[in-house]
Amino acid sequence: MTIATHSPSFTALPPPRSGAAHEAPKTVSEVMDPRKAWRMFQRRLRTFIAVAAIVLLAALILTLTAPRLFTAKSRIMFNPSPEQVVASQSVVPDPPAVSTVIDTEVEVLQSRELAQRVTDQLQLQKDPEFNPFLREPSALDRWLAGLGPRKPPEPPASREQLEARGRGAATGAVQRGLNIRRSGLTYIVDVGFTSRDPQKAALIANALAEEYLNSRSEAKMSTTTKANQWLQRRLAKLEPELAAKEAAVAAYRARNNLLSASGATLAEQEISSYNQQLAAARAEEATEQARLDTARSQLARGSRGDDVGEALDSQVIQKLREQRAAVSAAVADLQGRYGPRHPDLLKAQRELGDIDRQIEEEIHRVMSNLEAKTQVARQRTSSLAGSLGAARGGLAGVNAASVSLNRLERDAQVARTDYESLLARYRETSSQAALQDSDAELVSRARTSNAPSSPNVPINISLGVVLALVLGIGAVLLAEAMDDSLATAADVERKLNLTALGSVPLLRSVSSRRDRDMAPAGHVLARPLSVFAESFRTLRAVLLHGEFGGVRIVAVTSSLPGEGKTTVSVCMARSAAQAGLKVVLVDCDLRRRSLNQLLGREPDVGLLEVLSGACGLDQALLPDVSGAMLLPTAHRQTVHQDVFSQPAMDRLLSALSARFDLVLLDTAPVLAVADTRVLAAKAEVVLHVARWRKTSANAVDEGLRHLEQSGATIAGLALTQVDFRKQQRFGYGDPAFYYGQFKGYYANG
Repeated sequence: MTIATHSPSFTALPPPRSGAAHEAPKTVSEVMDPRKAWRMFQRRLRTFIAVAAIVLLAALILTLTAPRLFTAKSRIMFNPSPEQVVASQSVVPDPPAVSTVIDTEVEVLQSRELAQRVTDQLQLQKDPEFNPFLREPSALDRWLAGLGPRKPPEPPASREQLEARGRGAATGAVQRGLNIRRSGLTYIVDVGFTSRDPQKAALIANALAEEYLNSRSEAKMSTTTKANQWLQRRLAKLEPELAAKEAAVAAYRARNNLLSASGATLAEQEISSYNQQLAAARAEEATEQARLDTARSQLARGSRGDDVGEALDSQVIQKLREQRAAVSAAVADLQGRYGPRHPDLLKAQRELGDIDRQIEEEIHRVMSNLEAKTQVARQRTSSLAGSLGAARGGLAGVNAASVSLNRLERDAQVARTDYESLLARYRETSSQAALQDSDAELVSRARTSNAPSSPNVPINISLGVVLALVLGIGAVLLAEAMDDSLATAADVERKLNLTALGSVPLLRSVSSRRDRDMAPAGHVLARPLSVFAESFRTLRAVLLHGEFGGVRIVAVTSSLPGEGKTTVSVCMARSAAQAGLKVVLVDCDLRRRSLNQLLGREPDVGLLEVLSGACGLDQALLPDVSGAMLLPTAHRQTVHQDVFSQPAMDRLLSALSARFDLVLLDTAPVLAVADTRVLAAKAEVVLHVARWRKTSANAVDEGLRHLEQSGATIAGLALTQVDFRKQQRFGYGDPAFYYGQFKGYYANG
């Protein structure tokens, strides 16, 4: 038969795929959809149970095999207001009991130095629990040692050497066994220790607390003692310096006549005295001068002087006035009785005149006395003023010498102040050395407990359950995140940006028990109304009557082997033949010849013979029981030339499309064989199949990329071997999700 040349008609290419093999961002509704989350948990239930069971079993094993540990706890309280026997500042002041200070002391309690002191005190390096060098090696240790390189045997060490070697390890074990915690926000710190021996735990906890308190007291005592010694040395040095400076001040005073009493120099005291005397003398002078001036004024006005103040105060004048009054009275009496010449009267008058002369003389003496007193007062004032001037001149020299004296006194005062302050501090610290009080105390000693603190079975089991749930859910999420397979039509469209044409169910998931051993190709013929057969009618309808209506040549391929492309090709051909279409199925997989294996035939001639012209097309075509025609590949040696790119293949396709309504090309996997790329370009459309939940989206995308590079028109992708019973856990909204509701609609469904 002559093969006519026919150029297949190609439909328009679908929109280019963008972001293929990369899952598009999910919307909030997709991520938060509880139904999808529940379906995800259902399909990963085995993973969840396996991981949770392993974790829970591990928790049980660790709990049951863990050694029994005992914890003892002592309590230390820090005094916020320690007692003070003497009111003085301590050399080592007690820190305030605030959170930061107490937290710092917690770190000190966990220090290696303190643990080392406890180790040495209790000789813990001699205890195999703390010194690993004293323990017998376990079977695991011996086995691990046997795996390593063989070393020359070392001479056995003595117990003393092992104890010395394990001193550091014992200290580390003590540190690891400590559990130092502050009790809430109080001033109390719990000092706990965990050991396999309850008595040992209590012993170490008490020893650590006591050692800590002793170390604090020793540190304070040592610091106070050092301070006392320094103060004592300093005082011994300052004492002769102070004596020398005070002696220099005294000698300078003596040399420069700067002796003082009551805080002032002698010159200053002398000037002060002169000032006082001069003021008194001037007052006295003024008083005497006033008296004199008053008397003179009275005499100048015609007074006889008997009314002068000093005359009035004179007793002589007073007596004379008394005598004159008596004589004057006698004169008056005599004048009345006798005549003016009477001898008694004359005698009395002479006596009265004599008294008047005496009074006048006495008044003159009073005036002379006033003048003398005034002159004396004036001379005394002048003398005192001269002495004051001389004293002030001497004071100027003294003040000049006081400048140097002040400097010497300042130096002596500084030395005296330093000496007195250090002496007072020395006395305080001397008293503190005997009265040193700690700001912390042991308020509760650790006691032996027979109840183990570890393992805590209820807590361990609870944590194991929680951890099992968390890790189980984490494993589910991780498995879901790492799952790159295609399970639903939504996966195809989201991950590949490609149209999902349909799903081919796994036969045993949709067939009855009696049909589960039936081959898929036979099931299509035996159960044409089953859901399995319906899936191929759906594919045919999409390819022939959908967007690509009118196509005749369809290439069926996959990215990897074993994805069911040959089964799809055969079942689709038989389904189309049952529908009355003229169908031919061409086996284009030259290496596997999958069509022959599926149908159980080994023809003598086939596709290669037709292309080479060794036989005609009618001679190579074989009828199928469904009415479709088959163009197999005969068993021959491997063909090294590219037969599909030759013009003969174009002529064959033209001839087939002219004779048949549907030409199906069963091709080799795209990633395995390059022939498929050539055939895909010659076909009108390509049906790409992928195995449900087995083939990764990356592998499918790589195959699609090769097809696009060859210029093929990709109709879409169909999922094969879909387990409809399990699909309900994946494809919420997918047609297979509702299989349970519509399976009764199909015969033998």
